[in-house]
Amino acid sequence: MHINITGHHIEVTDSLRAYVTEKVGRIERHFDRVTGAHVILRLEKNQNMAEATLNIGGGPDIFANADNDDLYAAIDALGDKLDRQVLKHKEKQTTRNRSAARATAS
Repeated sequence: MHINITGHHIEVTDSLRAYVTEKVGRIERHFDRVTGAHVILRLEKNQNMAEATLNIGGGPDIFANADNDDLYAAIDALGDKLDRQVLKHKEKQTTRNRSAARATAS
């Protein structure tokens, strides 16, 4: 998976880059069809924000955002949100595949 990290009004340090890569890379354990991710870290009015868009091969893009006073906490929340959305997407796909298989078997 290719991860693109950008910062608005904030410098993306090596430690931030490694932390984001660790949190977003965790999604590949659940779903291997994620082809890329674009993560934007920004600071607006003393509020740290993190948002990400995941590109899924053959499916819709998944978007999530999170904000917190601490940037690392915002990245944690973002990772959790993306994880939940990817699991939900995966569950929908398996449900559709099973129902289609049952329909053709009948």
